[in-house]
Amino acid sequence: MSTMENELKHLIIDTLDLEDVDVDDIDSEAALFNEGLGLDSIDALELGLAIRKKYHVKIDAEKEDVVKIFASVSALANYIESAAR
Repeated sequence: MSTMENELKHLIIDTLDLEDVDVDDIDSEAALFNEGLGLDSIDALELGLAIRKKYHVKIDAEKEDVVKIFASVSALANYIESAAR
């Protein structure tokens, strides 16, 4: 697991107040929405704001690839790392 993935897992847990979830409970390749972690659109907005604050990377909800960006912790980490370059 990359450092970025680990940071994102902590960010997800802290931002969304996931009380019974530990970093080890989140699979980097598992879906963040629906059958995976079970996040919803409000969670995505909150997470997007937290990512913008922490990494200065804006994820535009209108982008066609926003679903791919938020597909998993791994996909999110890749996007942030590539956008920050």
